[in-house]
Amino acid sequence: MKIKTILISQPEPSNENSPYSKLKEKHKLTIDFRPFIHVEGLSSKQVRTQKIDFSNFDSIILNSRNSVDHFFRIAKEMRYKVPDSTKYFCQSEAVAFYLQKYVVYRKRKIYVGKNHLSDLDLIFKKFNNERFLLPSSDILKNEIPAYLDKLGINWKRVQLYKTVISDLSDLRDVYYDILVFFSPSGIDSLFKNFPDFKQNNTKIAVYGNTTEEAAKNANLRIDIKAPTKDYPSMSMAIEKYINSLKE
Repeated sequence: MKIKTILISQPEPSNENSPYSKLKEKHKLTIDFRPFIHVEGLSSKQVRTQKIDFSNFDSIILNSRNSVDHFFRIAKEMRYKVPDSTKYFCQSEAVAFYLQKYVVYRKRKIYVGKNHLSDLDLIFKKFNNERFLLPSSDILKNEIPAYLDKLGINWKRVQLYKTVISDLSDLRDVYYDILVFFSPSGIDSLFKNFPDFKQNNTKIAVYGNTTEEAAKNANLRIDIKAPTKDYPSMSMAIEKYINSLKE
């Protein structure tokens, strides 16, 4: 079976030189991008019901760009001026860089992990007397609260946004050779939109262990997996699969 069409269940990369662009050109593919899920912010009224007072916290834990956006959105709606002395603990450089949208970077205390909060282990322990706030969505990986609890720091979670299944009804009669998923929510969205979905010859690509588990639980046949030792990115895993069909 020759691969001609791929649907990536994420927003299209803003970078014109993304790996998918190169993959598309090299193998003459049609690659479409469509988020299977999207984020919706909670209202300030909904946040207030959680009885979390932002002024009680010295430090903010940020594990995504969404958490950055919605923390400052709600702070503005609540007319809460975030103190200049606030410390920010960012999971990755990408999150820390995005934080510059809201704060003057050089004037703030910002601590940056390589890609995991546990990269900041020593920093958290240094400030173990601080009060930490974790802005999050309704979906939060279990390992994050487990890690923070293990540290023994004083922290609270506040839900500021939620993950919502996107309407994909316009894709009902559109077929792709490969469907690519990056989260269990994407798998959930597929079957919520198309309860009668039959995989047949469609290839399923999954990124990460939790996505793989969700696909298996949905009785999907998994043809492409990432990351692996040899293929750390999804684009590399897809290319490897396409090349294997030519052998």
